[in-house]
Amino acid sequence: MHKFSFLFTALMAIACCFAFTIPPAPAKLKWMTIQEAREAMKQEKRPILIDLYTDWCGWCKVMDKKTYTNAKVIEYVQQHFYPVKINAETKEEITWNEKTYKFNPADRANDFAIYLTHGQLSFPTTVIIPVQGGEPQPVPGYLPPKDLQLIVTYFGEGKFGTQPFDAYQQSFKSSW
Repeated sequence: MHKFSFLFTALMAIACCFAFTIPPAPAKLKWMTIQEAREAMKQEKRPILIDLYTDWCGWCKVMDKKTYTNAKVIEYVQQHFYPVKINAETKEEITWNEKTYKFNPADRANDFAIYLTHGQLSFPTTVIIPVQGGEPQPVPGYLPPKDLQLIVTYFGEGKFGTQPFDAYQQSFKSSW
């Protein structure tokens, strides 16, 4: 009887250890700086996805929590883009295409954010810089995973510049 009680206690202790294990942390996007993305482009051409946010923006936090933690979003963006996170109100200088952008006190934003959004500051804004170069393509507002999928696959599959977005959108079926 003593052996049975010892064995039962040992098994219960082991079961408790497994019951109280900490679940793994959710996967996260590996964000880069704009300089790291520019350097990576020299090795492999991919579009750049920029999450333009501010610290005070509630929808930016929702997008971080609900969209950028989605496993399908993470997998697709990591494979097809260089993901960059930029605080629109940064006071740090940002250099892009041999031009340096500074904080603009009149707009309370960095001039790079103004450039990326074509002067239409809104947060969050997802900005795609196409592989071919050219103008940044800003998409303002919160994007749940299914809406982000439409945007990232349009650029990630190389449809930008070869197929009108409206035509792509009509045939698109979300799976996220």
